[in-house]
Amino acid sequence: ENNRNVGGGQITASGDALLLHGIGRLTNPDEIANVVITSHDGVPVRIRDVAVVRTGHEIRRGAVTSGGQGEAVLGLAFMLMGENSKEVTQRLKQRVDEIRGALPEGVVIEVVYDRTELVDHVIDTVKHNLLLGAILVIVILFLLFGSLRAGLVIALTIPLAMVLAALGMKEFAIAASLLSLGAIDFGIIVDGSVVMAENNMRRLAERVHALGRALTRSERAAVVLESAGEVARPVFFGVVIITLVLVPILTLERIEGKMFQPMALTLIFALFGALLIALFLTPMLSLWILPQRPSVRESVLMRWLLATYERLLERVLRFRRIVILSIGVLIAATVILASRLGSEFVPRLSEGAIVLNVVRLAGISIEQSVTYNTVMERFLLDSFPNEIAHVWSRTGTAEIATDPMGTELTDVFITLKPRKDWRVARSQSELVRKIEAVVSDFPGQTVAYTQPIEMRVNEMVAGVRTDLGIKVYGDDFNELLRISNDIQRLLTTVKGAEDISGEQLTGQPILRVRVDRDAIARMGIPADRVLEMVDAVGGIAVGEIQEGERRFPLVVRLPDRLRGDPDALSAVLIPTDAGPVLPLSRLASVEETDGPATITREWARRRTLAQCNIRGRDMGSFVREVRRRIQEEISMPPGYTLEFGGQFEQLERAQARFRVVVPLTLLLVFFLLYLSLRRIGDALIVFTGIPLAAVGGVLALWLRGLPFSVSAAVGFIALSGIAVLNGQVLVSTIRRLLSEGKEMSAAVRAAGRLRLRPVLATAITDAAGFLPMAVSIGVGAEVQRPLATVVIGGVLTSTLLTLFVLPLLFVFFERRLSDSEITMR
Repeated sequence: ENNRNVGGGQITASGDALLLHGIGRLTNPDEIANVVITSHDGVPVRIRDVAVVRTGHEIRRGAVTSGGQGEAVLGLAFMLMGENSKEVTQRLKQRVDEIRGALPEGVVIEVVYDRTELVDHVIDTVKHNLLLGAILVIVILFLLFGSLRAGLVIALTIPLAMVLAALGMKEFAIAASLLSLGAIDFGIIVDGSVVMAENNMRRLAERVHALGRALTRSERAAVVLESAGEVARPVFFGVVIITLVLVPILTLERIEGKMFQPMALTLIFALFGALLIALFLTPMLSLWILPQRPSVRESVLMRWLLATYERLLERVLRFRRIVILSIGVLIAATVILASRLGSEFVPRLSEGAIVLNVVRLAGISIEQSVTYNTVMERFLLDSFPNEIAHVWSRTGTAEIATDPMGTELTDVFITLKPRKDWRVARSQSELVRKIEAVVSDFPGQTVAYTQPIEMRVNEMVAGVRTDLGIKVYGDDFNELLRISNDIQRLLTTVKGAEDISGEQLTGQPILRVRVDRDAIARMGIPADRVLEMVDAVGGIAVGEIQEGERRFPLVVRLPDRLRGDPDALSAVLIPTDAGPVLPLSRLASVEETDGPATITREWARRRTLAQCNIRGRDMGSFVREVRRRIQEEISMPPGYTLEFGGQFEQLERAQARFRVVVPLTLLLVFFLLYLSLRRIGDALIVFTGIPLAAVGGVLALWLRGLPFSVSAAVGFIALSGIAVLNGQVLVSTIRRLLSEGKEMSAAVRAAGRLRLRPVLATAITDAAGFLPMAVSIGVGAEVQRPLATVVIGGVLTSTLLTLFVLPLLFVFFERRLSDSEITMR
């Protein structure tokens, strides 16, 4: 009643309109202490007569410790949606530098976690892989073509296509990152130009040899125009098909869509640019740059390859039935092998930082957690001086509750030094195992290990902090606890389960004050008078104090000596209307008991959680085993349901989308092949390249011990487009030679000789472009590795198909269609 300002409208005096302000707000402790409560016989009773006025603090819900030195203040910077993280971080660093100069003596501000460091390391890995891939592609082109000028014509496709890709990325606001640039393969980009330039050079060499002189400019233009027309259709449809098969990636939703759509769009932009260059610029460059008198004589390497290829093709055609049967067996075996690969959402990216999710007993005090955290931090720094750069702990909930947690929950953040300085481990996963061995010596807590960005993504997407969370929905609190405990016990017996934990539903110490209805009835007082004393332990809000722009709550609390002792609280005196002043214990029962520690609701139902991390095993098989065993071993009352969350949820969603979209895309690919080749039989023969290319991808994953993931799925999708390009070129050439009157045997052999170099060039460059990604150990290489492995393995089997199996299938089916005997000698 003594702490407010009011507005009284306006008063008009002497022609002036005066605003009326009523000032009564309290501004300092002395004013508060002098407020009159009542008076007796003209003597005022002020607040200072019955209470102490002092500056206090709200009930602490959280704390931060750092570096084993005790408590600190932690500041978090959150980026607005749509901003660029690198630019925001640079501006933040500038502001932090400005703040340093204004800090009081003895106060130090230190940056302990900077996400752009990870981004910079990842971009360095991507740049290294792209540069090395480009160099390998260019070197291989020079070796296979035996001509510096021909290699230059093709190599110019790389920078020009990347310029067009960069323009597309800018238009669609796609940042340069591991995911957007992770699937760029310069070998795929130059495929169309390889076919075009090789045909141009070969045709020019044949024409020069036929005439015995150098060609005039008009003659060269006519030859280039004719040779470009021969391969324009297969090049166009081949690149369009590669682009088309990326459509399933664009249909992904939610987190998986945000992760992989930039990758698909960037590759589509680059392929579109490469197609324009192959169809329009490469013929012009061939006209201007290729030698005036190209040699018809192949290099030593190509002559050896041609001779070897002809001998092998002869044997394949001779034993065609055995070869076809072997291919069928190989495909069947690959299908069985693929079912046993296992699966995961994406490979775990080593972020260069570790988070320990620590769970202690419910009800542990902030002070005790601070002491525990400080000891842990000091112990970690002493145990790993060459590996750990910073360590800090965040317990409970901050003043601004962006990440609400109970006081029993602590996140210990560890940022790591550069890996070259490490002494006790060679990888982050190995370091985690070493830290786990050290931290396990601390009793009274369970610890789960994750990474900062990984933890945040899991929390936002699935509401869990680990790889897998099993949510249990139901009504009865005790039944939820029973099911959660049963699931946790089951997880301990499943291979690959680590860091098993559950929500602490019970165990919170509670001091319960239960009003005695009979007692208050005898004294003639309401329950609210008793409960007011309970309320005063935490503080009863009675107003607000303003200091400049800052506002602070004004509260009434019981003295500290009563708030810190249950016995003292029981003795608090409460006035009654009947006259006597009675202790709280006479009007209520005061007892210590246990109560719920966490009550979580999701979709308007009570929910609890059992969670774990998965190590040494793929996520797909792990979850399938857990699901099966839960159904067999854990009883679920009616009305209680389970839901599996975490990265597995994203994997299932992506797989479900692929199961629908990929078959539709493959049908469209077949339709485009038919438009290109104009024969259903030819389209079917070329289409067989997709399963045979997948054989190599599956075998490559198996040999490297990699499970199936969305990254690998992107590789298979891109591979299916690559597999049909060379097949189109070879079948088109066979058909052209047949139309010129060549016999089947001669046409197949001649087409193989003519297309050996472009087929090898496209295949080897495709594999070489991904080779640095497949073997890289840099930061971020984990995400690229499955994709690159699939493409390299698939390209190898796809090349064998194009060079050997496709001619065999062509002869086999053409013979059956025409009912004519073809004798291969």
